[in-house]
Amino acid sequence: MKPLRFPPGFTWGAAAAAPQIEGAAFADGKSASVWDTFSRKPGAVLNGDTLDVACDHYHRFDEDFALLRRLGIRNYRLSLAWPRILPGGDGVVNFKGVDFYHRLFDSMERHGITPWVTMFHWDLPQALEDRGGWRVRGTVDAFARYADTIVQAYGDRVKNWITLNEIFCFTRLGYGDGRKAPGARESEQVVNQTYHHALLAHGAGMRAVREHGGKGARAGLTDNVIVTVPVDLQPANVAAAQRAFTEENARILEPLFTGRYGATYRRLTGADAARVERGDLKLIAQPMDFLGLNIYTGLFMRAGKRGRPETLAFPANYPTTDCKWLYLMPQVLYWGPKHVRDLYSGKLPLYITENGAGYNEAPPVNGEVHDLHRLECVRNNLTQLRAGMKDGIPVKGYFLWSMMDNYEWEDGYQRRFGIVYNDFATQRRTPKLSAQWFAQVIKGNAVI
Repeated sequence: MKPLRFPPGFTWGAAAAAPQIEGAAFADGKSASVWDTFSRKPGAVLNGDTLDVACDHYHRFDEDFALLRRLGIRNYRLSLAWPRILPGGDGVVNFKGVDFYHRLFDSMERHGITPWVTMFHWDLPQALEDRGGWRVRGTVDAFARYADTIVQAYGDRVKNWITLNEIFCFTRLGYGDGRKAPGARESEQVVNQTYHHALLAHGAGMRAVREHGGKGARAGLTDNVIVTVPVDLQPANVAAAQRAFTEENARILEPLFTGRYGATYRRLTGADAARVERGDLKLIAQPMDFLGLNIYTGLFMRAGKRGRPETLAFPANYPTTDCKWLYLMPQVLYWGPKHVRDLYSGKLPLYITENGAGYNEAPPVNGEVHDLHRLECVRNNLTQLRAGMKDGIPVKGYFLWSMMDNYEWEDGYQRRFGIVYNDFATQRRTPKLSAQWFAQVIKGNAVI
């Protein structure tokens, strides 16, 4: 079997997020985020785990970047902590927070690692939540101030900007079913309004990069599209999967790419549609330089009565991970980017900004973690991704989630997604078998 080669210049990287790895949750002027608050709510997070220490990346970033360099990882997707930069959400800038990221970028530069910076990865300052959070337009104004602040501060060294990470998770899951911070259960109209305000914040982030990013700056959104996979290639089932994709993703992709809330959105939301003001959609739909896609799993679809999409339930013994939601479907790395291209984005460059698998793994034995399940998952996913690229889908890069085990939100520290094992008691890092394999993939620009 020959290696499966990727095109020259393909971007390989790993990803993480500030609230999940930094720790130092209240150090040097940082204020509480909604996750700092939510994690202290009884029963909200497994074992009552908090973000207080996490991976202590705040104090260990230089050694972490040295490890990335040894693994050959030259692109790193990270996020900045909004409550570390602007503890009140807006208002006074915390220069100790600003200086921390200057030191972090200095270290990345020394180790030859290119930053891909996400402005917002769910850690809304609690001060803003206290004023209404994503329910209110004031949070959009605060985000605009934050975006201006960070792009002006770091625009000379950061050229790849991602405005927001996974709108669905911090709106629907944060304000709808309460599974994630801030743990609210609002009406459907309010949830739709949070989607709209998040999209406005994306637009504000794009504007900030256009105004302050300098030469070579690029920006886009990262979306965790819900991927619908046809159960086979019969035209009716492919059409059903496409139709289902538009319905599942209409709240974000439709306004983002068409500049309107169209028929699909109106049918889904009815009287609960978001309230829109003049100029909103123009801000939301301004051209992006790329779209990031976080893809882990999906849904199998077929054509039901009158061709309507029908979701097929997973049988009890279908292969999965230790995440209840993460069924192993390598086809999503083909169909997700394909649907996005065919239905919305055309030739716009696409990046897989997250992909991976979470397991409850045992500690290293003799200095090794044989995570064959993760290795094979990623290998199969990359094989499908490359097949899509050969069919003309413009995927330009892949970021593996995650650089190391970290705080997995409501699953606390039990669920591990990293290619580096982290002992949270000692903060000792141990590269897993998947890390050694991924290093060879990057070195050869090929799946081996």
